[in-house]
Amino acid sequence: MSTILDRAAFQKLAAPERRPYSSGRSYPLGTRILHDGVNFSVFSRGSSAVELLLFDREDDSRPSRVIRLDPVSNRTYHYWHAFAAGVQPGQIYGYRVRGPWDPAAGMRFDPTKVLLDPYGRSVVVPKEYSRNALVFNEDNTGAAMKSVVVDNQTYNWERDAAFDWARDAPPKRPYARTIIYELHVRGFTRHPSSGLDENLRGSYAGLIEKIPHLHDLGITAVELLPVFQFDVQDAPVGRTNYWGYAPVSFFAPHRGYSSRQDPLGPVDEFRDMVKALHRAGIEVILDVVYNHTAEGDHNGPTLSLRGFDNSAYYMLEQDRSRYANYSGTGNTLNANHPIVRRMILDSLRYWVQEMHVDGFRFDLASILSRDSSGQPMSNPPVLLDIESDPALAGTKMIAEAWDAGGLYQVGSFVGDSWKEWNGRFRDDVRAFFRGDDGSVGGVADRLFGSPQIYGHEEREAEQSINFITCHDGFTLNDLVSYNEKHNDANGEGNRDGSNDNRSWNCGVEGPTDDPAVERLRNRQIKNFLACTLLSLGMPMIVMGDEVRRTQRGNNNAYCQDNEISWFDWTLIPKHADVHRFLKLLIERRLLRDVEAENRRETLNQLLSRSKKAWHGVTLFQPDWRSCSHTVAFTAEIENERQVIHAIMNAYWEPLEFELPRASQNGGAAWRRWIDTSLDSPHDITHWQEAPVFSETQYCAGPRSVVVLYAPL
Repeated sequence: MSTILDRAAFQKLAAPERRPYSSGRSYPLGTRILHDGVNFSVFSRGSSAVELLLFDREDDSRPSRVIRLDPVSNRTYHYWHAFAAGVQPGQIYGYRVRGPWDPAAGMRFDPTKVLLDPYGRSVVVPKEYSRNALVFNEDNTGAAMKSVVVDNQTYNWERDAAFDWARDAPPKRPYARTIIYELHVRGFTRHPSSGLDENLRGSYAGLIEKIPHLHDLGITAVELLPVFQFDVQDAPVGRTNYWGYAPVSFFAPHRGYSSRQDPLGPVDEFRDMVKALHRAGIEVILDVVYNHTAEGDHNGPTLSLRGFDNSAYYMLEQDRSRYANYSGTGNTLNANHPIVRRMILDSLRYWVQEMHVDGFRFDLASILSRDSSGQPMSNPPVLLDIESDPALAGTKMIAEAWDAGGLYQVGSFVGDSWKEWNGRFRDDVRAFFRGDDGSVGGVADRLFGSPQIYGHEEREAEQSINFITCHDGFTLNDLVSYNEKHNDANGEGNRDGSNDNRSWNCGVEGPTDDPAVERLRNRQIKNFLACTLLSLGMPMIVMGDEVRRTQRGNNNAYCQDNEISWFDWTLIPKHADVHRFLKLLIERRLLRDVEAENRRETLNQLLSRSKKAWHGVTLFQPDWRSCSHTVAFTAEIENERQVIHAIMNAYWEPLEFELPRASQNGGAAWRRWIDTSLDSPHDITHWQEAPVFSETQYCAGPRSVVVLYAPL
């Protein structure tokens, strides 16, 4: 075991103390504003010395004040704390922590590093920030990220004391009336075609300017890709971490998305965005990463947690110098350790209570069910704590119920309140419309809430998050335009990204001017959108799919902060027919009976009382054979006194389908709402304006979806 620096060298890194301080208190962790100063507290179990560093500017190479915490008066058990008189909101600060450098024992204390407060509410990043400067035994003071003291009780205190949360109210949308739009804050408005001023493009404030687009489409919830402060340099050399799955803080909004760069700017601007979305009736769901950090593996940088208590915050292998890697990024948070559990719960409460967000999507959520040795637990404490926390009751909780270590829990994720990304919906619907053999049974199950997956216990009809595309993979346009991924721009020799895309290019790889191919691609896109919005479950679409946004065949654009990933606003008029199609699908979905939706009902209860019949081209004779590419069904919508008849023809030729009588008394006729084989505006109509169809058979075009309805 060795020590990195002797005491004299450690003290030389600091400027002399100049202002008074006292012992302070261990609770709460982070900072607490008092009338004459600030209380600071951090957890660090094995450290021998801690210094609190105060800075005037983020790029200062020396702190303006150093408070050396006394191991007797400034330490309670594993908590180091101090009260600093005269400190105010906006103060920039960090820590140095001294202790054993003994990787074999899981200890990696490095007093040459300025550490972020794990509970810091804001982070500043100096222009000279360098991930490479965070390597072992090199002082990084001038190039380190630093924390900022934030007064959580005062909103926009500097700009206008009267402007606060006063009238903000969460929309509280029922799950059955939730339409999720996965969105990247920067990518949504960064493109020059957004029409925004340069300083607003790619920011929280820029997103506010584009709320009318979301509202017009009918979106009820945005699911923001990671907005916790992350390390943009956690990417291959010459590239940037665009998606944001590299957190350095679980409390601070990402500064790179703020048009305001003052120390407190990102906090207020994020709140402005939430408040504006709420005024439009749109909920805010955050994609949160509680499974790993940007500190990487044993060769990675020391930013925060590693320098405070490496073995508490991270899962370690039996060789404790190595990190367990269930995240695929180099490290794994030890989520069920008491201190990490507390941090996760405190973070969630903060974003709900202080930042007013409405829900969370947990990246690689299955990691949170693993114990410190990596074994899955039947009752993981952190997940049970989240589900039972009264401050989080009513908050939407969505799990990506798998991890990079092979744990797959779709349909079996712990707890009853969690909704789940249903990867099998994506795979089965893609396979069906590609024309794969043996895909009819799977797509039929997905249409009715995936009862093979969720038809047990108390799972609700909206347990399944139904999606065809997300940030990770092809866009909807690329799904119908490429047979193979084209990730060369990532610099990894096209080895990265999934090879299991179940895509079909409709006859030409990539862009084409062939009108027949373009019509087929448009039809396939509408087929996917129709299935997503018509199925039982909660639909999710990804930013730009409504206007055929392309990533040029890149199915892993995690490092592409450029036009490959950005929303091109010129596509709206170019693909107005797809935009209109989705808008009318959403419009109909939001016509559902509110009172009926508010009744809590399991998927099994709903399906057991529903009246439906399966068909093939012949009534009541569904074709479940492997060679079949068609399925049809009739279903009563009891609470709306309507019946629908849907035909899905994934065959490459038109087929004649027999139709049932529109109503038992024979007095009503079918109305054709959707036929994706028809050109716009005949492909879909407003629900109330659907034309009458009085024939006894319907010729469904090749690779098309048809939906008819009639009153009961």
